[in-house]
Amino acid sequence: MIDQIKSKYHHRKDYVMLVFKGFGMGMANAIPGISGGTIAFLLGIYEDLINSIKSFDLKFVRLLCCLKFREAFSTVAWQFLGAIFFGIATAIIVLSKMISWLLVNQPVLIYSFFFGLILATVPIIAGIIKRWTFPKILAAILSACGAYFFVGLTPLVTPEAAWFLFLCGAIAISTMILPGLSGAFVLVLLGKYQFILDAVNNRDLFSLGILLLGVGVGIVSFVHVLSWLFNKYHDLTVAIITGIIVGSLRKIWPWKEITETIIAGHGKSVAIAEMNIFPSQLNGDVFAALAIMAVGFILAILLNSSSDGKLLSQNNS
Repeated sequence: MIDQIKSKYHHRKDYVMLVFKGFGMGMANAIPGISGGTIAFLLGIYEDLINSIKSFDLKFVRLLCCLKFREAFSTVAWQFLGAIFFGIATAIIVLSKMISWLLVNQPVLIYSFFFGLILATVPIIAGIIKRWTFPKILAAILSACGAYFFVGLTPLVTPEAAWFLFLCGAIAISTMILPGLSGAFVLVLLGKYQFILDAVNNRDLFSLGILLLGVGVGIVSFVHVLSWLFNKYHDLTVAIITGIIVGSLRKIWPWKEITETIIAGHGKSVAIAEMNIFPSQLNGDVFAALAIMAVGFILAILLNSSSDGKLLSQNNS
């Protein structure tokens, strides 16, 4: 599998495109409610991403411990992951301030775009399953209800200790790679989204280092579970993912009314509970949001149609 990935991406232009795809994942991951895993699906790199991460196994660790560095890195697709994660990191570093501004000043527009984008992925991912049976339909409905409830939870007030930042990284990356669930939103629920965003903007290397350590442990552990599920229960897993994406649309509905706020440690008022509403009147702002939503929907279809290969093969291992 790793040899196939290496042969698939061997030109410089391939890695440039991977950086751009990683940038798209990073942009999505930086926004609460948006899943980078869903973007990976759209861009046709999800299966390669799972298998590349999975390649960092005990054999790789053993070779490293024996100081056989060249042999160790020959067993993993480090070039593929390096390009993807470079794009993700670049997006987060470059766009963190702009995203913070947009979320405060233009939340309807930014969520309208991603609502249209994610909405279009539902039939795309559901289409992977050739035959929908009752158990698969039931699994999709139950997972949609679960995701709908999950994204409506109220954020917690949590500690800023190193152990908790490590835990946040491990949990957030596990959801970040799963289509439909947002790692950024999990950080919101754990009360650490603004803290991490400030750490990026202020170059707080200690906090970011602890978080990244948790990310590394979390992603290597979770990807083996996810790969096993796809290998043993492929269609059922895809059905559950489809449901999760449908349920998560609740979080990124553009029009909301804040129902509860708290005063955060930095003295700012932070919304902790919101209610989805319909626009009170049709005006230029609403039509602009609907137009941006349509752009996101169309872009998702175009990205999927131009991606290399299928979204997720039946033979994922």
